[in-house]
Amino acid sequence: MKGRQRGSGDPLIRAVASREGDRVTTLELFFDLAFVFAFTQLSRLMAQQHDALGILQALLILALLWWAWTAYGWLSNIAHADQGVVRVAMIIGMTAMFVAGIVVLEAYDDLPDGLFGPLVFVGAYLVARITHAIVFVWLAAPELRRRTLITVVLSVVPSGALLTAGAVLGAPWQIWCTIAAVVIEPIVSYRTSVGIAWPVRSIAHFTERHGLIVILALGESVLGIGTGASTEPISVAILLGVVLSMLICIALWWAYFTRLAGDAERALTAVSAADRGRAATDAYTYLHLALVGGIVLAALGLEVAMAHAESNEGLGLFGAAALSGGVACYLAGTAAFARRLFGRWNVVRLVIAAAFVALAPVLGILSPLMALASVVGLLIVLLIAERIWTSAGSEPYTSAHSVS
Repeated sequence: MKGRQRGSGDPLIRAVASREGDRVTTLELFFDLAFVFAFTQLSRLMAQQHDALGILQALLILALLWWAWTAYGWLSNIAHADQGVVRVAMIIGMTAMFVAGIVVLEAYDDLPDGLFGPLVFVGAYLVARITHAIVFVWLAAPELRRRTLITVVLSVVPSGALLTAGAVLGAPWQIWCTIAAVVIEPIVSYRTSVGIAWPVRSIAHFTERHGLIVILALGESVLGIGTGASTEPISVAILLGVVLSMLICIALWWAYFTRLAGDAERALTAVSAADRGRAATDAYTYLHLALVGGIVLAALGLEVAMAHAESNEGLGLFGAAALSGGVACYLAGTAAFARRLFGRWNVVRLVIAAAFVALAPVLGILSPLMALASVVGLLIVLLIAERIWTSAGSEPYTSAHSVS
């Protein structure tokens, strides 16, 4: 589809090609709300399980949600999301993913009575993926249609079969089948895309789309703060905890949107058209999963801390690991994202991320408020160190050549 419409005789199947400068539509924002709800359910799943297995289960579901979201992100970059057949696909996908979000808590353990939760989750997920696959292959440029079909079939069919088998077999096979399904997606996409110049129709749309999902994930963190704070009557300790938690969210926002997002969009624009699809896939489709996963983990830690804000006992290793590990994952993800687009590691972020991992046991001993204050302090050190580094002439992100 090169600047033309397909099926222009029928408004229900018409597709309008995207062009450079197109921005995110309201339908895409509406679409993302289903994923925000799913993110909140993942936090509930981890909080209820309250162990490493629960965190692993939630992160695997997050990866599945992410592959679905990025698939539709590429689709809406090829053609306008709010017109014709793409609009129909977006609405079906949004509804299916909302259903998947509703049954997240039953994705591994079916509740008595009602439908079988694990299969409902897999079915809803596959409805979204198959709908996307049909429309995406149909809209692909003629010279890319065969490769697009191969990529879609080799990723969706085996992963769907594994997820279905896992849901039927149950524990312990389900977790291994889900891991395999999650791993298949990036491997197949990467291998089948070698030597192919996948088009990025609108860089502005593509980068804005991923920035908005980061914002929405941060919004889920704010919801986590409110959920934890609302369990007890308001007090000075809770107010202080709210302020500290919000400062953490603000610092994460600052680290991406003030220090990185704008330069990243310009760097992607500078990449040649032949290499732009690969750079966009690596930097946004793959590496942004670390950012969103880090935020979801950190949100769990914030919720645990706020639920015990008035306690003088230690935060505990579970909450501390989620909080510090989530922030570390986020910072390392932004460093890898920058490395892919700018060809330079941000050493400051990597060092601070390592510090968060190492200090997790210490944060678990501290009271919730002291743990939150320590995280805020480390993030302030990060932002100040980056400012000093920049003032000294070592720009953390930009370099003479972007990496294609």
